[in-house]
Amino acid sequence: MANRSIGLSEPLYAYLLENGLREPAVLQGLRQATESEDMSIMRSAPEQGQLMAMLIGLMGAKRIIEIGTYTGYATLWMAQALPHGGQIISCDISETWTRLARRFWAEAGVADKISLHLRPAIETLDDLIAQGGELESFDFAFIDADKENYQAYFERCLSLLRSGGLMVIDNVLWGGSVIDADNHEPSSLAIRAFNRALKTDERIDINMLPIADGITLVLKK
Repeated sequence: MANRSIGLSEPLYAYLLENGLREPAVLQGLRQATESEDMSIMRSAPEQGQLMAMLIGLMGAKRIIEIGTYTGYATLWMAQALPHGGQIISCDISETWTRLARRFWAEAGVADKISLHLRPAIETLDDLIAQGGELESFDFAFIDADKENYQAYFERCLSLLRSGGLMVIDNVLWGGSVIDADNHEPSSLAIRAFNRALKTDERIDINMLPIADGITLVLKK
């Protein structure tokens, strides 16, 4: 895994951040605070967060669902891009990691835009689907959680996403393990199978990009 764009040398990546990133101070603070956390490699790359914020602004998105919060760095990028009254439903299972997220969301003044659900994401998604009125009501979805459940998360998010809505799926290159024939880890097998399934799914348009650890943009037809 990597939490920066894959394939760039350290000097070139530093150049990218210096000349291409407009990271507000509160986001920079959260990014730095996350470095001291266990599994800090799970933090989204700053250039990825900035891209998602731009996409949300371009779409005029108001409702977002996020699978995998961690310390809330990507969540904060998205929340700051939402208009007044916008909402993110963010799903995670860790009270410890999200405690840091809540602190910085409050500092940024966006806590009212974020509804954090601390339980298995499948349960939250199934409840939203069961309500009926939530179907096709979301503009944007971000999936960055346990890889073995990516297909399940994708199917449920697709039901909740409106036509013309956008999904961003993280870690689709999985540190390069997707092309390592000797890697049979469950997460690697799951990502490979998931990528193959997306390639032939006629319900969507896709664009796989070599940003951070690889992201796939999914446009619901």
